[in-house]
Amino acid sequence: MTRQEELEKDGWTRQFMAGEPRLSDAVMDYEEMGFEVRLEPVDPHEMIGECSSCLGAAGDRYRVIYTRPRS
Repeated sequence: MTRQEELEKDGWTRQFMAGEPRLSDAVMDYEEMGFEVRLEPVDPHEMIGECSSCLGAAGDRYRVIYTRPRS
């Protein structure tokens, strides 16, 4: 089972990948809308084409945003 499948099983929904400053803005927006937010590292192996080579070099600057409704 992939990490994404594990998270989805626990009710998380993948939103998108972002780096700063958009990352902080998105987290704040989702929290204001009442969601729990979880940030996961980007797996460059899941990317295709040019994105995978860029993320291999600077992947630690980006995170994947997952959300789920607050309990």
